[in-house]
Amino acid sequence: MTAPKVVLIGPPGAGKSTVGTLVAELLGVTFRDTDTDVETETGSVIADLFVDQGEAAFRRLERAAVRRALTEHPGVLALGGGAVLDADTRRDLCSQHVVFLDVSLTDAARRVGLDTSRPLLLGNVRGRLKQLMDARRPLYGEVASVVISTDGREPADIAGEVLRTLPGTGPAGECRP
Repeated sequence: MTAPKVVLIGPPGAGKSTVGTLVAELLGVTFRDTDTDVETETGSVIADLFVDQGEAAFRRLERAAVRRALTEHPGVLALGGGAVLDADTRRDLCSQHVVFLDVSLTDAARRVGLDTSRPLLLGNVRGRLKQLMDARRPLYGEVASVVISTDGREPADIAGEVLRTLPGTGPAGECRP
């Protein structure tokens, strides 16, 4: 069984994909995003999966993608913003080095904009984003080894901080799912 060097979690707009790609390059490993895994497996974009199959079906696919990636990916792994909603995923993350990329509502809304590829943010983007962030922030905190704020920062700076958090052994924080 192979585990990721680091798992990145956080809300939409936190910079998981951008920062994760940079961290992977700096470590000389590959980057993997479980949202991309779901899209590749189904041949459908996430927004279409939500419309065609519903959120519950997407969450089942997401759970399977996370479980697979946590056991077979040795690089940098980014999870979709809602992956922490699953209790089994939260338990699985307790054995990982998890970095919660935190972001304010203002910065997240600016970064996400009117992105129609994010089905849970359709309509009042700022209002929906606030609801998601308020509901998920405690779950991110439960499994995070480290919390890094991304507000007003450059991705390279954040990537450097992620690298500095990498432990020699085991997660740095207390996991409480």
